[in-house]
Amino acid sequence: MLNIALPKGRLGEKVYDMFEKAGYDCQSIHEKNRKLLFENPEKDICFFWVKPSDVNIYVERGAADIGVAGKDILLEYEPDVYELADLRIGKCIMAEAARNGYIDQPQRTKRVATKFENIARSYYASIGRDIDIIHLNGSIELAPILGLSDVIVDIVETGSTLKENDLAVVEKIVDISARLIANKASYEFKKAQITAIAGALSNQAAEREALEKDPDNK
Repeated sequence: MLNIALPKGRLGEKVYDMFEKAGYDCQSIHEKNRKLLFENPEKDICFFWVKPSDVNIYVERGAADIGVAGKDILLEYEPDVYELADLRIGKCIMAEAARNGYIDQPQRTKRVATKFENIARSYYASIGRDIDIIHLNGSIELAPILGLSDVIVDIVETGSTLKENDLAVVEKIVDISARLIANKASYEFKKAQITAIAGALSNQAAEREALEKDPDNK
């Protein structure tokens, strides 16, 4: 049986819908119960929900054969897994943001507030910028407002939170979306089943994106 780790929350629900539309459904997942595992013996699949930032751990350690994790998680933690497909949902960007009117002073070490330390370090190293990382776990936007940092590095979806707090994106660092990942050993032993799922989800993602770009082309 193929174990599949899904991220809890709205993203996970969208991901499961994709599995269901691709023919990999499990009706018990819709029932109101306290079950932790949802199996479909006929399809040889088992789903379970985990915290989004833990999906990569379950997959890397082999508790899940495949799972869906945000590109931000993969870049930050660099798990030893295969990245099989971009599902093209949960789209956002990782960006540097600062207060409106902010002007960088290259001669000074830039103070960067973020919970994505590895992503920030890699980005600033690539442009040769000296930084001082200030690790925060929440309310990142407060840091530049209160003078704790010069900028922040964080995920930006609509940008409404930044705008409401007189902040703005300075630089886009990388595009983020949900990715299908696989445990390396599982991929070798269950390759046919995993590649079939990856192909079905990839086709579905491409069709949905094409329809979004040209809604009249049905």
